[in-house]
Amino acid sequence: MLHLLLCLAQELPVLLVERDDTAIAASCVVRIPPGRVIPDLNGDGVLHLTAAGIEVRFEEGSVLRGAPEGAPLNGLEGVGIRVEGAAGVTLRGLRIEGFRCGVLARAADGLVIEDGRFARNFGHRLLSTPEAEDGADWLWPHNNDEEEWRRNYGAAISVHRSAKVVLRRNVVRAQQNGILLDRVEDGEIYDNDCSFLSGWGLGMWRSSGNLVSRNAFDFCIRGYSHKVYNRGQDSAGILLFEQCSRNHFLENSATHGGDGLFGFAGHEAIGEDPAPRADFDYQGKGCNANWFVGNDFSYAAAHGLELTFSFHNRMLDNRLVGNAICGMWLGFCQDTLIARNVLESNGDMGYGLERGGINIDQSRNNAIVSNQFARNACGVHLWHLPTDFGKTPWGKANKLDGAGNLVAGNRFVADAKALHLRGDLSISAHSNEFASVREETLLEGGAQISGAIQALPIVPVPRRAAVGATRPVGARKALAGREHILMAEWGPWDHEQPLVYRLAGGGGSAEYLVLPASLEVSARVVRGEVTASIQGGPTARRLVVSQKAGGWADYEVEITGPGLRQTVAGTLLKTTWEAAFFATDFDPREKGEAWQAALAAALAAHPLRLDDLRLPFGGGGPADVAAVQAAAGASGALADREHFGTVARTRVRLPEGRWRVRTNSDDGVRVRVSTQAAPVIDNWTWHGPTPDQGEFEVDARAAADPAGVEIFVEHFELDGHAVLEFELERVVD
Repeated sequence: MLHLLLCLAQELPVLLVERDDTAIAASCVVRIPPGRVIPDLNGDGVLHLTAAGIEVRFEEGSVLRGAPEGAPLNGLEGVGIRVEGAAGVTLRGLRIEGFRCGVLARAADGLVIEDGRFARNFGHRLLSTPEAEDGADWLWPHNNDEEEWRRNYGAAISVHRSAKVVLRRNVVRAQQNGILLDRVEDGEIYDNDCSFLSGWGLGMWRSSGNLVSRNAFDFCIRGYSHKVYNRGQDSAGILLFEQCSRNHFLENSATHGGDGLFGFAGHEAIGEDPAPRADFDYQGKGCNANWFVGNDFSYAAAHGLELTFSFHNRMLDNRLVGNAICGMWLGFCQDTLIARNVLESNGDMGYGLERGGINIDQSRNNAIVSNQFARNACGVHLWHLPTDFGKTPWGKANKLDGAGNLVAGNRFVADAKALHLRGDLSISAHSNEFASVREETLLEGGAQISGAIQALPIVPVPRRAAVGATRPVGARKALAGREHILMAEWGPWDHEQPLVYRLAGGGGSAEYLVLPASLEVSARVVRGEVTASIQGGPTARRLVVSQKAGGWADYEVEITGPGLRQTVAGTLLKTTWEAAFFATDFDPREKGEAWQAALAAALAAHPLRLDDLRLPFGGGGPADVAAVQAAAGASGALADREHFGTVARTRVRLPEGRWRVRTNSDDGVRVRVSTQAAPVIDNWTWHGPTPDQGEFEVDARAAADPAGVEIFVEHFELDGHAVLEFELERVVD
């Protein structure tokens, strides 16, 4: 603190910055005229820092802005500040907006960036909606040796090939990525808050020996709609890729992410770079010997902590609660110590057998000791099954035998299963406690347990201590739970700015949450035969748009309030579906005649009437969807949760023109329309939640037909997660 006060008191010359390519070769205070926009016209930075050992501080109120306020994030380009080949540079109090990258530093040993504020820099417009995921939103973090992360996805701060970097007390909001480190060694990253982003809070590539302490990387997420889909799309609070080792992650909060931490040994490490190399030693390669201590990796769309193909990592005293798939996913990891962690309520949206507290594929020499498990779909799930990965360079160089695992001294309370072991796997298990567990142990495929008592491993003390003045773990406990993840078109809601959020509608109406609930707003119909009203009280406020008549209706509604002026639009369809659900004991992809016979029989025998075709089966089946239950009644016979089919048909009067059908399905879907011979959508495959769309034409004759246009939907589910959703909209040129 004394050092900071001395620096603030230091007399530095003021540099007025008004144009691109401003070189700074001496310490100074940067002054930028209010409202000035300075684009990086040639992509090499607006400010160029060229001298070692200088300090650059922004004057209060100065903002380096590369594009006008309100410019779409996906169109932003350029670099705000570039530091190249200059050691010992200090940047203080930066305010940077409107660039693809705020600060780009290369070969900048000893760089210090502190007390900066970065907002509204580059971000992709997200195509996923509350109703359906769009696969185009997935990130690809697997390559970065040519700075692909920065170039493709942007960043607030991007540091390359530098040592002893210090990044502290920086805040990043309303963009895609926070801090990116590429080949950064022995740095200190602490007291930063890179939260409510649509990509990664902290991304590390080939970076080792760093201290990452007391940072907030919360709500770094995409690909999530609560209780509808939980994909994450490779977003994460912390990203750890390609041989990042000997780092200390201490007392960070990385909650509500795609993953809390997403780690992967890397393509080079496992022999996919892009092909195996004769000059590379694959033995023991991975993201190794990292310490994860006292962090909060909770409420992730996928995994709290995912780390694969790595060795000698220590996971101590972390909190992993309410993650949709599992708390820890450690595929192919060896010699891992997992001790004194709290793992609760994980796995409620897991995919098949990947669910619960700790999941390890090809587990070897891993010690799971003195942890607290509660209310997980499964506490510990280890397996060792035949895999072709043993033929890869990494698999050949590293022993894969499923031996040497220890599960001891843990407490399991109210887990659906405590231990699930599969395949050629052996573990030593003893001194575990079980309370109200439905099934203590499930052994499959030859898995074996030895109950021989042995001493628990001594839990070591981290080699480095936490630094930083903040305490981010638990600081956002009012937002506990994944239900607080609300995705807008540019990223997650920050729980501060006004937001109008589309909820799943149906039956001729659409609903939107208006947030925060205390916001006083009004709604005005701009277009369409609809009504629009604001409903609800002080804790929950909604915009409800409803059709005045049946059939279809386009709408456009403007909603206004303090700090909010937004227009919502869409197409409403009010019709009645005749639907049936039936069990299948065959694969519909292979037996088309049997499928057609089954759906015809189901429609003839057990038709239900549904007002909407939005069927979020999730991990269940037709009986788990409230609308289907209500239509079936107490005596209705419904198909099981796995291996079932759905058929639905309706007729609706549509005006002349082009129309678009959208579906979200898991598994296969086919949509036929009476105006054309070929299916409008035909994705008759086994797949995860997948959006599809197709178009059809309504000519004058079909528009005049009083019976309307018939729409016929078929869907099958094999196993795991299931969903079927249908939307219709008019195509406007």
